Amino acid sequence: MESENLNNPSNIKLVVVTGASSGIGLALVKAMLAEGYAVLGVANNFDKARLSHPNFSSRSINLADLDALPEAMSSLLNEIEIPIKALINNAGIGRMGFLEQLSVKDIRLVMDTNLTSQVIVTKAFLPLLKKQGEGDILFMGSEAALKGARQGSIYCASKFAIRGFSQALREECGKSGVRVTLINPGAVRTPFFEKLNFEPEFAPENAIEPEDIASAVSMVLASRSGTVFDEITLSPRNQVWKKKG
Repeated sequence: MESENLNNPSNIKLVVVTGASSGIGLALVKAMLAEGYAVLGVANNFDKARLSHPNFSSRSINLADLDALPEAMSSLLNEIEIPIKALINNAGIGRMGFLEQLSVKDIRLVMDTNLTSQVIVTKAFLPLLKKQGEGDILFMGSEAALKGARQGSIYCASKFAIRGFSQALREECGKSGVRVTLINPGAVRTPFFEKLNFEPEFAPENAIEPEDIASAVSMVLASRSGTVFDEITLSPRNQVWKKKG
């Protein structure tokens, strides 16, 4: 599914969400649409999203293809004709294991997706946001951005890096009217765990839901323009994991 219209005569503002086809991203899309924003979703594909709304547009872009990404972002920006309320850098991937078990391909994929692609996307949108004199940039961090974890060396490295990037960018953007926020979720019950050998235990208090994160993002966007939420950490009340198989 790919919708074409990125202009809107009703004068509403646009929220751009990467990794928008499932999990946290899809919950963000639905929440932003419910609040009256136009939403542009970016993901590899939207075959399973099954989302149809007059204010929703989608673009299939492989964010991990770093060589093609700048041109893809330039083309995308040329299509946008309405003010941008927020860019939400949500796309991410996990590869877990002891370092010597991870392939170089896996290492590059995690760093390219979780860090470098978000830097490139943000770099593309930033001049427009600064020209507007307002707007929000949000990054989806992780509890792994706060503390290193066994078998998570590369994933943690990518999330620590995006935390440092967001902190520096916040300092650069303060006088421009652009706000920068990092969201650090703990275990979230999403398809993120489908390719991993562990997941949160089934009890509801052992994982947060994607809609919890969408609520936090809504709070950020609704806050007074002079206030910045530097970081928001959301955790399950308990944290119990189980191995698959």
